[in-house]
Amino acid sequence: MTTHASRPSFGIMTAPQQVAYQDLLDVWRAADAVPEIEHAWLFDHLMPIAGDPEGPILEGWTLLSALAAQTRRLRLGLMVTSNRFRPPAMLAKIATTVDIVSGGRLDFGIGVGSRPGHPLARREYAAHGLPFHDSGRAVESLAEACTVIRRLWTEEKPFDFEGAQVRLSGAFGNPKPVQRPHPPVLIGGRSSSTLRVVAEHADLWNIPGGDLADAVARSALLDRYCAEIGRDPAGITRSMVLPVDLERPDAARAEIREAIAAGFPHIVLPLPAPYRPETVHRMADELIRAL
Repeated sequence: MTTHASRPSFGIMTAPQQVAYQDLLDVWRAADAVPEIEHAWLFDHLMPIAGDPEGPILEGWTLLSALAAQTRRLRLGLMVTSNRFRPPAMLAKIATTVDIVSGGRLDFGIGVGSRPGHPLARREYAAHGLPFHDSGRAVESLAEACTVIRRLWTEEKPFDFEGAQVRLSGAFGNPKPVQRPHPPVLIGGRSSSTLRVVAEHADLWNIPGGDLADAVARSALLDRYCAEIGRDPAGITRSMVLPVDLERPDAARAEIREAIAAGFPHIVLPLPAPYRPETVHRMADELIRAL
């Protein structure tokens, strides 16, 4: 087993579906006051993928900017942006704005987009007039998006880009993000084709928890892809979204320990609904501090 030494860090995730803005704001403010919680995340869907399919859901990047303005310490991001939703040059501008609003606290999470087999996620494309291309084209688009977004964040002169999926003429980003050379890039996904994009472009890689053996195998595959392009795999922090049961704190702590020992020190703990500030404090007291 390959492990990647890094200091453990803990964050929360709040899916902005079936919930009011004030509830999300209360929870994020509570987390902002707990030093052991270092990062906080939303997801990126346009229609609910759990609960009432016609229930309320808030758009991720708009909400993230609002929460960035209402917090002071937390690093923050989307786990993860669907590259299918927004043109990459527009996304670069949106992310720059959030990094500026937050004072340089953005972790830029991105991925291919919704799984084609998830019917509640798939419906949001037709409902919003968005195309849903095959996986091969979507992964190619993700790689090109990562390239042009980084260039828009860092290059000082306009440029053209002629890719298979992305074409830009006179592209230029001004202002630049607060973080230099750019915000950390987190790519989420588990497919081998996505892991090749991770090897080339990511500072952090995220995978859902639930099958630790598979996550370890995917991490080893990422190591191999890094070696093929001459990149040190230790330069990519391994991240895991780990749903745990707060009513079973001993078991939850054991799951967290196992994930960290397996080389996943960046732990994201989804909050159970309904979102309440006291849940944040329980998570910090019973799980994080107890570790």
